[in-house]
Amino acid sequence: MFLPILNQMVFLFAFIVIGFLLLKIKVLPQNSDAVLSKLENAIFVPAIILATFIDNCTVEKLASMWKTLLFSLALLAVLFPLSYGLAKWICKEIFLRKVTWYGLLFSNFGFMGNAIVKAVFPDIFFEYTIFIMPFWFVIYLWAVPALLMDKDGATKGWKTKLKTLCNPMFISVLIGLIIGLTGLQLPVAVKSVISVAGDCMSPIAMILTGIVIAKADILSLLKKWRLYVISAVRVLVYPLLYILVSMWLPIGNFLTESMLVCGMMMTCLPMGLNAIVVPAAYGKDTSEAAGLTLITALSSIGTIPLVFWVFQALVL
Repeated sequence: MFLPILNQMVFLFAFIVIGFLLLKIKVLPQNSDAVLSKLENAIFVPAIILATFIDNCTVEKLASMWKTLLFSLALLAVLFPLSYGLAKWICKEIFLRKVTWYGLLFSNFGFMGNAIVKAVFPDIFFEYTIFIMPFWFVIYLWAVPALLMDKDGATKGWKTKLKTLCNPMFISVLIGLIIGLTGLQLPVAVKSVISVAGDCMSPIAMILTGIVIAKADILSLLKKWRLYVISAVRVLVYPLLYILVSMWLPIGNFLTESMLVCGMMMTCLPMGLNAIVVPAAYGKDTSEAAGLTLITALSSIGTIPLVFWVFQALVL
């Protein structure tokens, strides 16, 4: 289990280092983060959403995995208020509180989660894609517009809120949902464009992370205690709490080992990249979000194998 995870982390940090160095040696201009973040929000992230929903949101898949979806919704219902309470307690600034809430509630279950499950648990990859669907819905129907795009403390009418909601990611959710449920077949060329554009999302997002880190005062960030508290909750406290609860859950006709593994993966992964990509496109300071991403990703190299070892020993 350790080597596949380590390979993914090396891949992750290689692109972060590339972005960091390209800005430091002035190959890229200072406004590169704004340009790349807009590309991410307008093209690459919508493409990966489209691909995910087109491939997985079918009537047959949803009908056969209703128990998995129900368990996923239950986990989401628990994490939602818990993450909000912790974010409110740790952070006083409105925007940082929103980013923290987002980072605690949504891990990097897309890029990193998919890669690890494919490598370590290939037999349950289909079930995992179904398990994460409720989290995708909440992210792009509510979390991204409300937490990462919304202006701090602004009072908005329904027209402004509707305009905020109608962003490329939300539109991609609707289109992907319609195509997936109707079984509409897209031309091969169109599917290829969507697939390749979606593949660009993670490398560009990590290069963007490196650029943001290069522009930030890293030593100052690493001195902020709350970044370590938030990171510890994300990659260590949440999975250990999940293990504790799972020890008392009966594995039988309804709850299966594969469902518990999906939930374990969801709780132990580092912070997702949207917390950097989306706010950067709207001119917000993402330095602390980049610091959180860096710390949680680095920590997860050791914590993911550790918590899965404990999980296997005590639960499975």
